[in-house]
Amino acid sequence: MEMKCSTPRFALLSVFLCVRHAASVYSAGSPCIPRKFNYDSVVCVCNSTYCDTIEYDDESRGGPPPNPFTYYTAYVSSRDGLRFEYKSHAFEGSTTPTDYSYEVGNATFQTVMGFGGAFTDAATLTMSKLTPQTRMNIINSYFSDKGIEYNIGRIPMASCDFSQRIYSYDDTVEDTKLEHFGLQDEDLTYKIPAIKDAIKVSKRNISLFGSPWSAPAWMKTNNNMTGKGSIKGQPGGMYFKSWANYFVKFIQKYKEQGVDIWGLTAQNEPVDGLVTDFPFQCMGWTAEMQRDFIAQDLGPALEAAGLGHVKLMILDDQRIFLPYWADTVLTQPEAAKYVSGIAVHWYVDLLVPTAGLDATYERYGSRYFILNTEACEQDLVDKINSVQLGNWYRAERYYKDIMQDLKHGVSGWVDWNIALDMQGGPNWNNNWADSPIIVNAEEDEFYKQPMFYAMGHFSKFVPPGSKVLEFNTTAPGDDVDAVFFLKENNFVVGNFINSNPSKNITIRIHDPNDPGYIMFDLPAKSFATFIYPRS
Repeated sequence: MEMKCSTPRFALLSVFLCVRHAASVYSAGSPCIPRKFNYDSVVCVCNSTYCDTIEYDDESRGGPPPNPFTYYTAYVSSRDGLRFEYKSHAFEGSTTPTDYSYEVGNATFQTVMGFGGAFTDAATLTMSKLTPQTRMNIINSYFSDKGIEYNIGRIPMASCDFSQRIYSYDDTVEDTKLEHFGLQDEDLTYKIPAIKDAIKVSKRNISLFGSPWSAPAWMKTNNNMTGKGSIKGQPGGMYFKSWANYFVKFIQKYKEQGVDIWGLTAQNEPVDGLVTDFPFQCMGWTAEMQRDFIAQDLGPALEAAGLGHVKLMILDDQRIFLPYWADTVLTQPEAAKYVSGIAVHWYVDLLVPTAGLDATYERYGSRYFILNTEACEQDLVDKINSVQLGNWYRAERYYKDIMQDLKHGVSGWVDWNIALDMQGGPNWNNNWADSPIIVNAEEDEFYKQPMFYAMGHFSKFVPPGSKVLEFNTTAPGDDVDAVFFLKENNFVVGNFINSNPSKNITIRIHDPNDPGYIMFDLPAKSFATFIYPRS
């Protein structure tokens, strides 16, 4: 049961009439047009003529909204309808004590690489069903300086479950020289045009990386792109060499289309292909197999093609496999020399502690980055209910996981599909999922979920090059959590969450490098970003 507060074509009057259906939705930019569905928060509705924006320039373009050094800026989003609500306050000279006090330090940790999402077949095909301007409003919402400014994009190498069919880039049996290798309509008509549009509107550099789900069926032990199977033979053998050259050709073909590939993961979720009858595209690898493939085949193939600069990531699977997977690959010099990073997914994070991340960062963090490369919400029991319009808890899950990762050595966080349809697809295997943007093609509109704003509090305000910053707190319990960053121009960003369902909580932030205190009431069920210059 949805509550509509405007017609599909928005007029200025709609903005003011709709506000009564949610708490204040003012933002520093064009405000959200809220719509309530069956869940506890609202979505923001966009179409060809209107979409909410956020006006904020990061340090590379002149700094936050101009304030004297005695002021800080806050942006707040909440379950009750706030979306990047902008406030500017003076530091306070003296404060009333509060249980939730935060002392910002000077020590810094890993450098932030950024935040982003995936240009899947499903996402880009779904976007193409909108009119051109509505589709561009999705691109602008994610990548422009009036949007949340994603700077990382993941590209599935050929098909995955979020495709409409199973295909590879070379389905000609036993074409070990890859003479019939070629990009498909999904790349040329949907993915690459979306990527080029994102690059065109972005003022940040977008780092694009490819991830394979499966080799062509004829290269695999089970002769199938799904189910339990690995590359035929052993590392160094004919099929492993062909598979390594498949990566090279992917990069070269995208380059021919005007798209530079920054990075690769050696395999999406390599453990999936070790499982009997895994239901969609996959390919099995042990850590030892991946190590030897990189050392003998993939690394040398990239180097020989002049692609040694491409950032190669290992694992691309759950953090439960750390530090074992990193230890196996990175302690072997012949493999380690080709590797730049370690990729992790979020799907078991609620069950797996951060100890593996900590150990990996402690051992390898000075030489290799850790990047979260996939996350999504879905209902595994009732898949038809995977899209939940306005679900605030899902936004909290994103926000908390990003915070946790960043506090334990991870340098960035990449979402899964940047857009899906109302069912959470298309997906040939019916493995439907939720997305920060859901497209209603019949109405030529799309809905920004609370998850979109959870992502934006990081991607917008914590640009690449920022460093995670130490802090101490007296905060009791789990209702409030925080993480701080030092940006390259000596501005500090603090991201907070209040997950209490009914209670506003007053926090106090003190930075010894500044003359006063930040005192702020975090609304119940809210995210807040604080930005201030160090004196």
